Amino acid sequence: MGGTMTAAKSVEHRQSWPVPPLDGYTVDDLFTLPDLPSHTELIDGSLIIVSPQRYFHFLVMELLMKGIRQALPPELKVVREMAVVLDRQNVPEPDISVVHASSISGPDLTRFEAEDVLLAVEVVSPESESRDRTTKPMKYAAAGIPNYWRVERGGADDIRPVVHVYELDPMTHAYVHMGLQREQLKVGKPYAIEIDLTAIDEL
Repeated sequence: MGGTMTAAKSVEHRQSWPVPPLDGYTVDDLFTLPDLPSHTELIDGSLIIVSPQRYFHFLVMELLMKGIRQALPPELKVVREMAVVLDRQNVPEPDISVVHASSISGPDLTRFEAEDVLLAVEVVSPESESRDRTTKPMKYAAAGIPNYWRVERGGADDIRPVVHVYELDPMTHAYVHMGLQREQLKVGKPYAIEIDLTAIDEL
């Protein structure tokens, strides 16, 4: 006989998700709910399940992590895909963060606070466009993260990334777009960083 599954068995095998609280989930829920998929984010009290990573995303992460590390001052660290607590109902997970080394308490650390972060980087995927272009930068800026990079593909048939560079305006608590960088990324904040974006061709 074949492996036929009855309706009752099908129901039993479904993932059981808790009913969302009336006022939304909080930071404590994110870190205590059982069986959440890896890299689940909390945005406005809602749990965001991250889609599978695309190859472009992987390549850009490799390129940027290597470039950011090259001139990284000893008082800073660069981390990837670590939760950042912005407030009780917002805990995104930037693709890359540059943080104060003093904020790393040990190997069991699961999250950073917004004040620990000097740079947040998001690599845009089709399913995350709205969050990475609008929602997340607004929340990063409101939380006081001084620098934000939004990384996208240069075109539908172009694997090379382009980087939108933003700096926080302390008067308005909003980001100012400092420019779109292609081929060569060169910034002075949070420290002097130069990355050859065309080097992605060699990865």
